[in-house]
Amino acid sequence: MSDDPELSAESAVAKDSSSGSSYDVLRLRDFRYYLIGRFVAALGQQMLIVAVDWELYERTGSPLALGFVGLSQMVPMVLCTLPAGHMADSFNRKRIILATTLLLTLASVGLTLVSILHGPVGWIYFFLVLIGIARTFLWPASASFLPHLVPRHLFARAVAFNSATFQISSVAGPALSGLVIYLAAKHMSSPAALVYAFDAVASLVCFSLMLLIRREHHGKPEPLSFGNLAAGFRFVFQNRIILGTITLDMFAVLLGGATALLPIFAKDVLGRGAEGLGFLRAAMPIGAVICALVLAHRGTLQKAGASMLWAVAAFGAGTIVFGLSQWFWLSFVMLFLCGVADNVSVIVRQTLVQLLTPDEKRGRVSAVNSLFIGTSNELGGFESGLVAHLLGPAMGNTIATGAVLAVVTGGIGTILVVIAVALIWPEIRKYGRLDA
Repeated sequence: MSDDPELSAESAVAKDSSSGSSYDVLRLRDFRYYLIGRFVAALGQQMLIVAVDWELYERTGSPLALGFVGLSQMVPMVLCTLPAGHMADSFNRKRIILATTLLLTLASVGLTLVSILHGPVGWIYFFLVLIGIARTFLWPASASFLPHLVPRHLFARAVAFNSATFQISSVAGPALSGLVIYLAAKHMSSPAALVYAFDAVASLVCFSLMLLIRREHHGKPEPLSFGNLAAGFRFVFQNRIILGTITLDMFAVLLGGATALLPIFAKDVLGRGAEGLGFLRAAMPIGAVICALVLAHRGTLQKAGASMLWAVAAFGAGTIVFGLSQWFWLSFVMLFLCGVADNVSVIVRQTLVQLLTPDEKRGRVSAVNSLFIGTSNELGGFESGLVAHLLGPAMGNTIATGAVLAVVTGGIGTILVVIAVALIWPEIRKYGRLDA
C-alpha cells in the first residue's frame, strides 16, 4: 500500500492540512467515492430485502416461502466463495466490483418487472440467486480493494467508517423500505416494485462512483486449480492470529446471536407488539454505528487483541442479561451494548485480516472470511431456533421459556469461547496497535 506514489501524496496532503486529524482518511478522494458508493448500494440492498419478504408473504402467505429467501442467498455463497476469491486475486478488483454491481442492477430491474407484471414467484427466487452470486463475487473484491485506497496508518479508521456506513444502512434501509411500501400501497398494486427500482438506481449510483476511482489493482492470473482455489484456506489456517480472530467472531455469532428470537422476546417475554420488535431490531445497529464513529474519531486501538477479547466477552454478558431481562428498556440497552461490543470485534477482525494478508492472497482470504462469518449468521439463526424448541416445547416448557434458555446458554457459550481462544491463541491477547 505504501509503495503507491499517488496514495502517499494524498496521505501527506491530509496530514499537512489537519495535523493528524481523526478524519484524514475522508480527505482521500478515492476512499470518499468508495465509501459513498458502498453506503448507497448497501441502503438499496437493505431496502430490497424487506420488500422481497413483504411481497413473498403477501403473494404466498407461506412462512416456507420466506425461508427460501435465506437459502437462495446462502447456496451461491457456499458454491461460489472459492472461485470468487481466486478471481479477486487474479483479475482487476475494480473491474470485478463494477461488473458485479451491474449484475445487481440487472437483478433489481428483473425483480421490478416481475413485481409489476405479477410474474411467477419462481422468478423472484431466480433473481435472488443472481443477487447472491453477484454479492459473493463482490465481497472479496471490495474488501481486498480497500487497502489500495488508504495508507496503512489510516486503514483501521477506514474500516471503522466503512462499518459505520453499513450499520447506518441497516437501520435506515428497513425503515425506509417499510415507509415506501406503506405510502405506495395506496396508489399502486405492486408497491414493492418501487423499492426494487430504487435499489436498481442505487446500484447505478454506486457503479458511477466506483468508475470515478482512479486507483486500479492489477492481479496476477493463476491457473484455476484446487490448490490455488484453496490457498485462502491454507493461509488462514497457517496464520494463527487470523485463524483465532475469525474463530472467535464466528462462534460468537453462532452462539450469542439473539436476533432470530427477537419476535418471541418482543411479544411473549416483554409483552410488546410490532413497535417493540422494531425498537429491539434497531438497538444493535444503532450501538454499532455509534461505536464505529467513536473508534474512527479516537484513532487506532493500542491493544487491539485484548480489546477484541473483552468486547466479545461483553457481547456474551450482554446477551445473558438480555435473555434474563423482563424490562423492555433494559433489554433494549443490552442489545445496544451488544451492538457496540460486536462492532469492536468486527473492526479489529476486518483490519487484521487485510493488514496481515499479502496482497496476492487478499481476495481468497477475504472470501474465506466472508464465508465463515456469513454462514455463521445463517446457522446462528437456525441454532437459536432449534435450541429454543428443544429447551421449550420439546421439554414441556413454553416457547418463551425455551427462547430465554436458548439466549442465556448462548451467551454463556460465547464467554467460554473467549476463554478458549485466549488460551489457544495467546498471541491475540498480546497483539498491540492495529496498524503495527
